[in-house]
Amino acid sequence: MAQSGPVERTSDRWISIVLSVLLHGALVAAVAYGWWSYKHERPAPTLAIEATVVDAKSVPGIGKSPPQPEPPPPPPPQPPDTQSPVEPEGPPPPTPEELAQRERAAQAEQQEKEQEQKRMEQERQQATALAEEKAAEKKRAEEKRQEEQKKAQAKAEAERKARELAEAKKKAEEQKRLEEERQKAEQQANAQREADLRRSLDQEMRRDTARSSAAMASWQSQIVARITRAWLRPPSARQGIVCELNVTQEPGGKVTSVHIGTCNGDAAVRESIEAAVYRASPLPPPPDPSLFEPSLDITFRPD
Repeated sequence: MAQSGPVERTSDRWISIVLSVLLHGALVAAVAYGWWSYKHERPAPTLAIEATVVDAKSVPGIGKSPPQPEPPPPPPPQPPDTQSPVEPEGPPPPTPEELAQRERAAQAEQQEKEQEQKRMEQERQQATALAEEKAAEKKRAEEKRQEEQKKAQAKAEAERKARELAEAKKKAEEQKRLEEERQKAEQQANAQREADLRRSLDQEMRRDTARSSAAMASWQSQIVARITRAWLRPPSARQGIVCELNVTQEPGGKVTSVHIGTCNGDAAVRESIEAAVYRASPLPPPPDPSLFEPSLDITFRPD
């Protein structure tokens, strides 16, 4: 894994910046100092002028001050004029008419101020009354809204309770109806079971009677005879074969299944007997329809 270089810290970066600024400042100061030294240390240029020294005394009019003119004489003092009136300092005093006008103007200004104050007071009172009226109207509207909201909530609560009551009543009626239907179905089922039981008992009694009768024995003999005629005896079959068969049939004598129980024959004998039962289908009907049995137990003795 490659090693990363040294991580630059923020303090190191700031130190580098400060040093760079100081270095540039020193360079600028050195350039400025050099330029200043050059400007102040360079000797002023001299001009080569040829001149002749002349004495000021040898030139006329030079070296003497010009003559000064004489000042004029002062004017003679004037005596004070006692006849000229002394003008008063400041504005003249107001006249009675001006005082009356000023009084009337002050009264008019005072009345105007009072009227302005009355007008402002009336406007303030009107604004206060308008604000109070708006506040009262807003309060009435809020009270009305709260009252309507309470009425709506009360109405909604009443409707909810009415719905709950109606739903509970409907649910109770539905449960009652279901209970009645269940009881009715149980009663019908009990009655049907009792009827089926009586019917079964009656059929069983008739079957028992029929089985013990000669008609039942004759019907089973006919069935055994038909199966025997349809049986193809295999070569392995010996004398004295006895096999117990259970044959299931439909109304009309059609065989639906054959089961071989106890049998003293081999597999070929058992298969031949089963095939004979299917070939004997449909089996002969009983002399009495009440003797019909969908399942028959038959003892097959071909010899």
